Amino acid sequence: MVKKRISLSEIILNLTKKMGTITIRTFHFNPIMVNTMVLHDDTREAIIVDPGNCSSYEDAQLQQYIDDNQLTVKYIVNTHPHVDHIAGNRWCTQTYKAPLCCHEAGMSIYNQAHAYAVAFGLQLDDMPQPDKFLHEGDEIRFGNQILEVLYTPGHCEGSICLHHPTEKFVLCGDLIFEGSVGRSDLPTGNGAIMLQMIKNKILTLDESTVLYPGHGGTTTVDFEKMNNPFLV
Repeated sequence: MVKKRISLSEIILNLTKKMGTITIRTFHFNPIMVNTMVLHDDTREAIIVDPGNCSSYEDAQLQQYIDDNQLTVKYIVNTHPHVDHIAGNRWCTQTYKAPLCCHEAGMSIYNQAHAYAVAFGLQLDDMPQPDKFLHEGDEIRFGNQILEVLYTPGHCEGSICLHHPTEKFVLCGDLIFEGSVGRSDLPTGNGAIMLQMIKNKILTLDESTVLYPGHGGTTTVDFEKMNNPFLV
């Protein structure tokens, strides 16, 4: 059987999803392959979520997409403070002069980013301090879009999800993955709390809601209800 060859353009297309009025472009950055996402609509206002870019090559990929689409970056958002999700904070804040947003409860980890980076074989410049702390129920507004902040600790303190109730999707960081859940054995992790967050804040959403994890591919609330062995 001859395998069908997939062109570069097809690969890029698969990383670009339309969710109603919003476009989500995913990049796989750094050795840990974090999902860095750029969200924008036809107003060309955008946000960058979990900038994991940590090389000049990755910086250039991100910049080319933003330049090609003539986007204005309104916010840079971290779903949680683990080093693979924040490695590009310095470059992004310097390049786009946009406010850096995260949850305050993760600052004890964030401020130790250099030490954690060494453990994962990464090198980081001095990390910029956040401009805005996000809390449960806050809204992130850009273009014609509104994302609701859900506070979802368990993977680590300071973990948040971003829910778009109209277009029915969630950027869920490392809380839940397709057929799996996040680690809880890292500092400030708590497996029982994490499962509680998933069941109370994710699985209660409309079953067609699309989940965009911090690693790997997308899934849905319905699929995880039916198939995730950790949620039995």
